[in-house]
This record gives sequence, structure tokens and C-alpha cells, in this order.
Amino acid sequence: MADELALDLEELRQLQKLAKRPRVLSLISSEIYNWEKISMKQSMIQPILVAEGACFCACSIPTPTPIATGVNVPSTSALNYVTLGSFSWDQDDDKVKIYVSLEGVEQEKIETDFKPMSFDVKFHNVQGKNYRCAIPKLNNKIVPEQCKVLVKPIRVIITLFKASKGNWLDLHFKEDKLKPNLDKEQDPMAGIMDIMKNMYEEGDDETKRNIAKAWSDARSGKAADPRSVAKALSKE
Repeated sequence: MADELALDLEELRQLQKLAKRPRVLSLISSEIYNWEKISMKQSMIQPILVAEGACFCACSIPTPTPIATGVNVPSTSALNYVTLGSFSWDQDDDKVKIYVSLEGVEQEKIETDFKPMSFDVKFHNVQGKNYRCAIPKLNNKIVPEQCKVLVKPIRVIITLFKASKGNWLDLHFKEDKLKPNLDKEQDPMAGIMDIMKNMYEEGDDETKRNIAKAWSDARSGKAADPRSVAKALSKE
């Protein structure tokens, strides 16, 4: 039986090398995965030496109940992942849904890590590759215990449940760049300077020219301080 199983596995692996179509590859990979589990269980049945005797008896060792981990793969540190940076999303007051276009994903080969301000979802052995979709810092808090992943034929839907109802302007966390720094130990004009800097970085070409001109006037003495520069900008 063990020899037959080994031959079946070898033939399936040969077919996997020859297959080209994604769906065929997925089916063969799934079959190999199932047969490998059977082979692993059979290998655990072995003879046990009887104490103080020269005889052996073939005893079947009960298969231990596996601990569900969500995915049967090697250590994560040993795997390479392709980052899925392109996806779409929508939301309502209670949740956010992320749509990832990926065909051939198997539910039992997904590894998830949901945290209050982040998530990391890994897809293993998808047409011979490993993928991941992750956001290290979300726009707002979520409820990790309620979040889930749903596999569809040609895409995956990641559902994040919001910790508090409301609308998210973005998936990613973004600091309020226009909010002045109110640290009392800093120069009182630092907040104005921060705002001008961000206006320059995010403004169009005309805004950048006006800021550069006003700043040049300030450096040459035509404008006394940042407030004068801001006033000059308001007149442009």
C-alpha cells in the first residue's frame, strides 16, 4: 500500500510539471496535498519493541489530533511572498471590504493575522507561488475577532469590521499634515512654517512658484517673518 501511494504521488508530481492551465495546476496541487497527508498518517504506524523481550509486535499508534493552524505550510520565515499591492475596496458604516484579484486560492491554505490597527493575510501555494496582502497601519481601529476572508473563484474578499462606526477617507493611516505642532518649547512660528512646507509639497506648480517667491522675498528682507510670507501668499 505504501509503495502504491508513493508511485501515485510521483506520477501526480510529474503531471504537475506538465500542466499549464491554472485551474488544472490548482486541482493537481490539491490532490498532491491530500495524498501527502495520507502518506504522513501511514508513516506513523510502526512496530514497537516489547520491554525485556526479543519479540516485536506491530501496533498501530493512534494518530494525534492535529491542531488547526489554518494552513499546512513550512515556517513563514522560510517562504518568499509576492506582495499584492493592487486591490479595490469599499465600505459602509460597520465594515470595510477589500477585493483582491487572485485565482486558485484554497481556503485551508490561507494564514491570517488581524490586529486592532493592521492586518496581514497570506495565501500559500497559489499556482506554485505564495502571496500576501497586508496594511501595517490602518486608517482606524478594527475588531480582529470579527474579521474574515472569503474565497471566490477568481478573487478573495477580506472583510474588516470597524471598531467604531464611521466613514474612512483611506485604508492607510495618514497624519493630519495641516495641523500645527503646538509644542510650547518650539518657536511659535514653527506651526506656520510646517503648514507652508506641506502646502509646497502638496501644491500645484503655481502654488509652488508663489511660495518660492514669497520665501525668497523673506530671505532678502522684503518680508520680515513667516506671517508676512503667508500674507503675501494670500494676495497671490
